[in-house]
Amino acid sequence: MPWEALDTPGELGRLRDIAAVLIRHGFGDVVQRIGMAAALERAGKVLGRTVPREPARLSTPARVRCALEELGPTFVKLGQVLATRVDLLPAEWTAELGKLQDAAPAVPPAEIWAQLQEDLGAAPEAVFAEVETQPMAAASLAQVHRARLTDGTEVVLKVRRPGIRPVVEADLRLLNHLSEIVEAEAPELRRYRPCEVIAGFTLSMRRELNFSYECRSAERIAANLAACPEIVVPHIYWQWSGERLNVQDCIRGIPGRDLAAVDAAGLDRKLLARRGANAVLKMILEDGFFHADPHPGNFLYLPDNRIAFVDFGMVGRLSEKRRHQLALLLHYLADRDSGSGAGILLDWADGQVDVEHLTAEIEDFLDQYHGVPLRQFDLGAILSDLVGILRNHDLALPVDLALVVKAFITVEGMGRQLDPEFDIAAECAPFLERVMLAHYAPRAVMERSGRALSSTMHLLEDLPRGLNGLLSVARQGKLQAQIEVASLSRLGNQVDRAASRLTVGIVTASLVIGSSIVLAAGEVARASGLHWFGLLGFAGAGIGGIWLLISIWRDGKRA
Repeated sequence: MPWEALDTPGELGRLRDIAAVLIRHGFGDVVQRIGMAAALERAGKVLGRTVPREPARLSTPARVRCALEELGPTFVKLGQVLATRVDLLPAEWTAELGKLQDAAPAVPPAEIWAQLQEDLGAAPEAVFAEVETQPMAAASLAQVHRARLTDGTEVVLKVRRPGIRPVVEADLRLLNHLSEIVEAEAPELRRYRPCEVIAGFTLSMRRELNFSYECRSAERIAANLAACPEIVVPHIYWQWSGERLNVQDCIRGIPGRDLAAVDAAGLDRKLLARRGANAVLKMILEDGFFHADPHPGNFLYLPDNRIAFVDFGMVGRLSEKRRHQLALLLHYLADRDSGSGAGILLDWADGQVDVEHLTAEIEDFLDQYHGVPLRQFDLGAILSDLVGILRNHDLALPVDLALVVKAFITVEGMGRQLDPEFDIAAECAPFLERVMLAHYAPRAVMERSGRALSSTMHLLEDLPRGLNGLLSVARQGKLQAQIEVASLSRLGNQVDRAASRLTVGIVTASLVIGSSIVLAAGEVARASGLHWFGLLGFAGAGIGGIWLLISIWRDGKRA
């Protein structure tokens, strides 16, 4: 068990905190099963068995959410990422984790001002005409202050919390260890792919800690949406922005959740729903670079029915091939070709499965949409159900597609809140048609053919060299073929253990018989000193017998 890798006082102390929180929220069995309690006891760390906090009154997803909130910023972010993995977790889990609030107490102004001076190269008061000391928002990784440029432009300063990086990095190392242990010690949790999830989360967190990455993402999306004047993306001021500071336009508008204010301002709900959905669909299906967390907290409603998108810490990418596959899937649904639709889903799925059974199940599901026009699809429900089928077979989508599915479901929910008659499929249809046309456009076909031809030429160019190497190895008698079959390996181990026991049993029996003969010689054996060999033989037989019993008992527990 890799608990031994956690040997520093800080890591062991954090491990104790995590175990205590899990026990307090009713997950003591998990702590015991993956060996956290035993590891802490060996390290001399005291772990109090705190009574769970009303576990019976809360659902399991709610207790997990409460535990993540108590564990701090890294775990809150992990929960928010898990809320996007609709391919791994059921709807009740993603809905509960989606409630995680990224809020934290404000950092004292003196600490913030000291870091700002380092990043700006001068005192904040010397760079900006005005800076508010009271933050307008404080989150786990950063807090935001309003400021005003010398020309009167209102901006916001998103400042990374001082000292937060080493805290997050320590938690990420611990999470990596925990994911390995969970996969090794809790087979029923392997379906949730803890190592894969934590690896992706680690990359995402390190990007989010670097505000330059967020700034570049905002600029890229702003450039892609430049032809959409109804969509606003804050301008980035690069002369002051960097890894720990993001200076951007301050946009004042109606928060996405405040529908009463939308009505009071006289905005057109139907138009807002269409514009918001079209912006997200364009990002996903046309640009392949999209805001991966388009929930109501990340956009504002502006006068003239405009929409501002903010917070580009989480973005997704979708290759041209993926976009084409998504368009094909929906067209196969409309064209009654459920077999081809199932083929695309199987191509997306990651894992081992009974292909025939899964294909039949997907085809049965898709058959209910035969003849239904694309504009009448309940796209969010279809995607949720299809992902549910994959999840029931312990399959997962690639991360890019998981983010797309989550974005589709979120956008549809947002549109329905604004307009109960909102139809995401109707808004999606023109984009899908353009994706198909762009894929089969002569220029696109020529480019793909050129790339394929180039790859083929490289392969043919390297083929003689590869064949020569293969023949050379064969002439030297070094050519080997290795076949690994997991079941045969397990059978070999079982045969090896059985042979070892049989050998020890035979030796033990021989020692018992031989020692009995020696001791039966009586005075003759004592006179010659042979009786000591008889006693040693009995001792060896006893040790062999004890080993056999322990070995059989251990295998019984494993079974």
